[in-house]
Amino acid sequence: MNYYEKDGSVIITGCDSFDIEQTLESGQCFRFHRIAAGSYTLIAHLRVLHLEQKGGEIRFSPCNIEEFEQIWFHYFDLGRNYAEVREILSAADPVMVEAVKFAPGIRMMNQDVWECLISFIISANNRIPMIKQVVKNISDRFGDDIIGGERAFPTHAQLANAAIADFDTCRAGFRSKYIVDAVQKVYTGQLDLGGLAAKSTPDVKRELMSINGVGPKVADCVMLFSCERREIFPIDVWIRRVVQELYFGGSEVPLDELQGFAHDKWGGHAGYANQFLFHYARLHKIGTKSEVGS
Repeated sequence: MNYYEKDGSVIITGCDSFDIEQTLESGQCFRFHRIAAGSYTLIAHLRVLHLEQKGGEIRFSPCNIEEFEQIWFHYFDLGRNYAEVREILSAADPVMVEAVKFAPGIRMMNQDVWECLISFIISANNRIPMIKQVVKNISDRFGDDIIGGERAFPTHAQLANAAIADFDTCRAGFRSKYIVDAVQKVYTGQLDLGGLAAKSTPDVKRELMSINGVGPKVADCVMLFSCERREIFPIDVWIRRVVQELYFGGSEVPLDELQGFAHDKWGGHAGYANQFLFHYARLHKIGTKSEVGS
């Protein structure tokens, strides 16, 4: 991969393992807008970034080399060899061969842990369009203005005095009380998000699950998408369906056995396998009654 600055943008070339649409639409984050095919606006790190992909080029704008190297290079995990990851996952696994072939441009995003935590609390029993809307509502109500006509996701300090009713107004529903609990635990220091990186994965999961309403799946998503715990394999309805359908002949398998299967099969690469399978299953509706019966 190469990159250079031109006319207020940074352009990367030679990156054959990065597709904007496949990455942003893979269920990892929720603050983006699709403008057209290969064209998206992303809101993160107090910035509004426009991403445009044409041919072998991806344009980041407005952006300079310093910002690209300090923020977006890590955010999109551009230092990692995803061709190698796909090769490892596909070895002697025909299912994964098809999954990575379908979306070879998915990359794991390294998001802000606070925004990721609240976003996945909102995701519980929710659809992606509604998750995006609630995150936007909270940002519009409590966040700071940023250049580009958007508002940043608010800090825990900015939300410290917000009540359940305030999040109800933002359409968070039953999740409002969980957001309040998360805000208070982080604001008062009961949960130190900055210290999670130095802790073991079981300890991180236990601390995240100390928040009311944060179960194993939400904690796993936060660890995978913002704590760089690539061995984590979050299991939601789509992942459960695709693993059972493609690896267990459609039989029901207990969650702990599915977790053990993922750990044994993919080890430290289980998180990448999860993303390829999630995208593949969701868009192909694998495991639905109509497909199982066909």
